[in-house]
Amino acid sequence: MSQALSSRTEINDENVRRVIRFRKRGASLGITATTTDELIRQIERGLSFKALKTLETLSGVDVSSIASVIGIPERTLARRKAAGRLSPEESERLFRISTVFEKAVELFEGDASAAVSWLTAPKRALGNQSPLTYSRTEVGAREVENLIGRLEHGVFS
Repeated sequence: MSQALSSRTEINDENVRRVIRFRKRGASLGITATTTDELIRQIERGLSFKALKTLETLSGVDVSSIASVIGIPERTLARRKAAGRLSPEESERLFRISTVFEKAVELFEGDASAAVSWLTAPKRALGNQSPLTYSRTEVGAREVENLIGRLEHGVFS
């Protein structure tokens, strides 16, 4: 009986849209900073490797893909995993990507899978690159955020 109930629960979980709400910046990384100063200090110290894993869990985008976007080669990623910490520069790039992810989730009213689908599909407004790829740089991430803002306000571009 419990096995049948378990199977039914799994089927229902697959059919239910996963809704996520982020209350503060960095929540998709598990960051608990309550002030900008504290957030800056955490990034300057280097975020834990666990932050990268948290984003993977919430977004469904695997760690190696996230690492590729933020410019961490596979061998370096393996070293960061062993050390348990990212460099400050890598942490800042990871935070940038998480911010874009959080804004996309807001655009899709908490639907993380729809947000990731949008983030990984090429957009004409971004030179036929995906928003995730376009966010490799600070300038690109700001442009993706501007595009999200335009979409939120019904300005399709």
